[in-house]
Amino acid sequence: MSDTRLTDPNDRPDDVDIDRALRPQRLDVFVGQEPARQKLAIFLEAARQREEALDHVLLAGPPGLGKTSLARIIATELQVGFHTTSGPVIERKGDLAAILTALEPNDVLFIDEIHRLGRAVEEVLYPAMEDFALDVVLGQGPSARTLRLDLPPFTLVGATTRTGLLSGPLLGRFGVVERLNPYTSDELGRIVTRSAGLLGLDVDASGAEQIAARSRGTPRIANRLVRRVRDVAQVRGTSVVDAGLAAEALDLLEVDVLGLEPLDRRLLECLASTFEGRPVGLGTLADSVGEAADTIEDVYEPYLLQEGLIARTPRGRVATPRAYRHLGLEPPAEAPVLFDP
Repeated sequence: MSDTRLTDPNDRPDDVDIDRALRPQRLDVFVGQEPARQKLAIFLEAARQREEALDHVLLAGPPGLGKTSLARIIATELQVGFHTTSGPVIERKGDLAAILTALEPNDVLFIDEIHRLGRAVEEVLYPAMEDFALDVVLGQGPSARTLRLDLPPFTLVGATTRTGLLSGPLLGRFGVVERLNPYTSDELGRIVTRSAGLLGLDVDASGAEQIAARSRGTPRIANRLVRRVRDVAQVRGTSVVDAGLAAEALDLLEVDVLGLEPLDRRLLECLASTFEGRPVGLGTLADSVGEAADTIEDVYEPYLLQEGLIARTPRGRVATPRAYRHLGLEPPAEAPVLFDP
């Protein structure tokens, strides 16, 4: 399957359609995640040679690293149907039963956010994954009986950002478990160059490096930044995006050299200036910046921790000396104790 080049700026699809077009369609063009990619290539080839369904696959890792893309690639490589849903959408056993009974032999069923499946719904998956069977209860009370329906062999691909929330019985039924990690700058540079080419944008090596450095190790963010840089290049009438134009566009977007956006910097400024370096609880920090506590913990905090800009102490969050230097401030004389409670 070839990539589609999007070149006409006057007839552009929306960002959702562009995002789909930028996703790799085959494993040999998927950039990064080399250990997982090499193992999947072997498992897929073995399944093709045996003409059977691939074992069930769990893909874990932060958002935007390519879990959905890999799930689609698995279906494409096996030349089978691809069915997609998500954990929060499947509310009742009957919802999952309807999805499972619609599968064709060797199809791929992708469940995003699989850790959010209800326990009752999850139990329906156990015999489906293990025995390719669906247990249906007919009637109620003492006269109720169980009918077992056979399902065609299929591959369940689950995606999760919170592996620890998966129950042991469900986790144990996945034959392939792969953890996806943040991308390197070199890998993101290759993704930027590829995506820019599909959008009809000429980005030189310095421009790709500039965009990659501000993409927080995440291809989804890199592709979003490429689309916005493309807008600036189009308005400026520039044919080639170099480091200068890329920096101008990203500064316009308020994405700094570490990939921090306005709310990231507000969090750091709150810790460093508003509370003068004192440890701050999550709830207080959330109220100070006007954002939900779980959003800060799940969306913003992981990258700040990864970059060594904040730390968790027994008494709360604190800004690290690196955060002070990034904000152009002098670190406090007493360094906080940098360890989790």
